Order: sequence, then structure tokens, then C-alpha cells
Amino acid sequence: MVVSFLLRTFAHMTITPIAYFHSPLTTKFGIPRQSGIVKNLPGRIVFTPEYRREEGVRGLEAFDYLWLIWEFSANRPLTESKGASHLTVRPPRLGGNERVGVFASRSPFRPNRLGLTCVHIYKIELTEKEGPVIHVLGADLMDGTPIYDIKPYVSYADAHPEARSGFVDTTEWKPLEVVIPHPLETLFTPEELSILTALLSQDPRPRYHDDPSRQYGMPFAGRDVRFQVNNRVLTVTEVAPITTFR
Repeated sequence: MVVSFLLRTFAHMTITPIAYFHSPLTTKFGIPRQSGIVKNLPGRIVFTPEYRREEGVRGLEAFDYLWLIWEFSANRPLTESKGASHLTVRPPRLGGNERVGVFASRSPFRPNRLGLTCVHIYKIELTEKEGPVIHVLGADLMDGTPIYDIKPYVSYADAHPEARSGFVDTTEWKPLEVVIPHPLETLFTPEELSILTALLSQDPRPRYHDDPSRQYGMPFAGRDVRFQVNNRVLTVTEVAPITTFR
């Protein structure tokens, strides 16, 4: 009877964001498929007003990494998009053709749209307007992503270098060669250029796309970066103002 009461009580839990993530990537297109792949990609964690207090991050400066629990807020709920019974996905690493169970993948299309990411702490800044702001590197979150919890990474419990990783172990991921012509290179700072090249090398296209004549656009650093891919070489063809993004 007590167990039944507890199950009814906790069957539904309402959670609200404690912070929001700010990134130079403003759409899903181009987001790294895993955290840590683009190690120098910057981001900021800005707390909601009720959590903008220094004591909430006291001691965090002694850690190098964080776990973030967040929401795939740009995705529709699974029940609306593909049905609750749709429990298989097509991982990009398998070419977008082979299906595996959603719980055997890290697909963004999940029943509760919750994501888990490990990021490197660059610095913690105490600001007058936003309170403590956590600057991080290597996240796979788009701008405006709601964050529901933050936990420090502890190596003795969280690191398992000997662990098997399923199809990730048996399927090699080959980055694209990226070509950015010289006139277009000059539109970015050296740091922006390094980040952009790393992002593009991960091939942001949907895995079922393979049309060399097709042009793609990815918003980055306030610009629309347009490119084509042919024989695993990605060539940036144009950099336009973000207002013209299609």
C-alpha cells in the first residue's frame, strides 16, 4: 500500500530550468553530435534569477568538468513526431541506415527529450547582472538550451576507459576534409576559424544526404556559412550575413 502511494505520488515530476546555455550555434544544424568533439567550442551557463547566487557554485572552481542535464528543446515530443511505440533510431555513425534501440543510442529523439553532456570548465565569472556565470568548452548544446541540473564530474566514479562502447567501437568515424578559400577565411578570427573548421569536419549534413551539388547553410558567429560536400571534401562556398539564412 505504501509502495503504491509512492508510485502515484512520484509518477509525474515537474522540473523547471535552473539555467540556460548560450552558444555561438543558434540552430540544431551544425551542433557537434557528441560533447568534447570540438574541444574549443565556447559556451556560457547563465542561471535563472532564483539561482543567481554565489553560494550555489561554491567549491565548483576545484573541478575541471561538469555534467549537464538538459532538454532537446528544439525537438518535438516523441509521441507527437513519431509515436510512443517508435523505439528505434538510425545513428549517424552507422550511416543513417541501420536501426538500433533508442536506449542503445545517444539519439536526440528520446521519450523525455533529456540530454546528458560532459563539458570542460573554462572559468567561473561572478557578474553583477547575471550572478555566477560558468564558461565551458566542448558542449554539444545549441543557444538557448534549458539546463535542469549541474553536477561535477569525478574521475574515480565517472571514468571507465576500459568500457565497451557497442557499435562505436566497431564503426570508425572519418572527419571530412574542410576547405575554406582564403578570401572567406579572413572573415573570421583565428579562434573562430579553428572552431568552424572542427565543426564542419564532423559533417553536419543529415546522413542520408549525398548530393555534391546541394548547398547547405550553417549559422555560425553571426554569419551564414554555406558549403558543399563532394568525395568527403567540404568546401565553403559563401559566407553571408545571418539575416539571409535560408
